[in-house]
Amino acid sequence: MILTQPKAAERRAPLFLRSQSIGLSLRPICAEDMAFLCALYRSTREAELDRVPWSEAQKQSFIEMQFQAQHSHYQTHYPDALWLVIESRGIGAIGRLYLERWEQEHRIIDIALIPSVRGHGLGRALLEDLMDEAAAAKKAITIHVEKENPAMRLYQRLGFRRIEDKGVYDLLSWQA
Repeated sequence: MILTQPKAAERRAPLFLRSQSIGLSLRPICAEDMAFLCALYRSTREAELDRVPWSEAQKQSFIEMQFQAQHSHYQTHYPDALWLVIESRGIGAIGRLYLERWEQEHRIIDIALIPSVRGHGLGRALLEDLMDEAAAAKKAITIHVEKENPAMRLYQRLGFRRIEDKGVYDLLSWQA
């Protein structure tokens, strides 16, 4: 497991006024979060797992392998990113936000919430906070989103536009 720390100037978590007002907070991931993050990753892949005739043990083994590969890839290719757990007052860990701030844009590497809190405006609040921060810095926000991801509609409502077709994914961009 790789856990890298971004440069000091980039460690500052975004100011999340909307999110804080609805009981959300952010903190850096730590080794103790890996089981939660793997389960969260699995929750984003359940529809795919439902289509394969594997045993539960095979599915879990596959998920653990894929999660480790993704986690390693992200940490290798985004060395200065913020690796954050999203927490909700009274619930605890409910998601993850991985964010890298580049000179010309802010890249949302990944954002995901547990199924029980999806569709309740939490993701929207987080994204709008990120949009406020990027607008203040006069930067765009970009994110790769799977074409079939139900959150695609939210991104479109918030003004994200496809700037590149990457096959299974679209590269979306938002400009202030």
